[in-house]
Amino acid sequence: MNKILRTVRDLARRDRRLAPASPVPFQAKTIELFYWKSPVAVNFGDYLSSVIVNKIAAEADCFLDEERPTPARLLAVGSILHFARDGDVVWGSGVNGKVPVERHIFRWLDVRAVRGPLTRDFLNRRGIDVPEVFGDPGILVAELLGARFPKSAERKTPVAFVPNLHDLPKMDGWENVISPLDPWATVVRRISQASLVISTSLHGLVVADAFGVPCTYLRLSEEENTLKYEDYVLGVGRRRLDVTRSREEAVRASPMDPVSPDLARLKASFPYDLWDR
Repeated sequence: MNKILRTVRDLARRDRRLAPASPVPFQAKTIELFYWKSPVAVNFGDYLSSVIVNKIAAEADCFLDEERPTPARLLAVGSILHFARDGDVVWGSGVNGKVPVERHIFRWLDVRAVRGPLTRDFLNRRGIDVPEVFGDPGILVAELLGARFPKSAERKTPVAFVPNLHDLPKMDGWENVISPLDPWATVVRRISQASLVISTSLHGLVVADAFGVPCTYLRLSEEENTLKYEDYVLGVGRRRLDVTRSREEAVRASPMDPVSPDLARLKASFPYDLWDR
């Protein structure tokens, strides 16, 4: 009996040695959309990259998960150029002023549009060709999703406050605060229904501009570098970034000048050719 058991165990061990290795998962050659993902929460401004890119692509019958001859990587909404790698396609991204220059390790990029002229200058100094096509793609939200968020002749909220993640605790107890951690559609809808948006969040300003809502930039902390705000406002046709530094000052101040972005040019610069079939 013991001899039989030993024989069975030997056969089992031999079968394990001869068993084929686990198959390597299939890696599809698709288009990867890169945007900043917080490990603890979803920030609506960053997630707008997925919303805008998927919507504008789908209108042309294009989808990110389509297989293509080679994989591609696309950067759109956000101050994310320090994450870029050689060969990445850039459509509306910007440089983050608080990230050291040496963190930008790429040597060449396929740039279709950038957030504003300050990002263009930054890339030009690195020898990268950048067209004069400006705009954070988030500013297309009203045009692309107007049926979902119709522009209202009557605003439901007199003043809405939109903090960035760092400033959210500083607005504790304020009325009409729109958290950047709420679902993106909720944030967009509430901004679109406000009569005035006072925002420490860049994308609070961007979405307000998309819907033609007057907006004011409020700076409650020094956590964020002002470069991304300056880059954006110059890119949409404003002359400068007007800064307020308290709730009281922001409420009293005149909103920033209206914007004049070239939305048609920004849309036309979308890299549809990545789906060249």
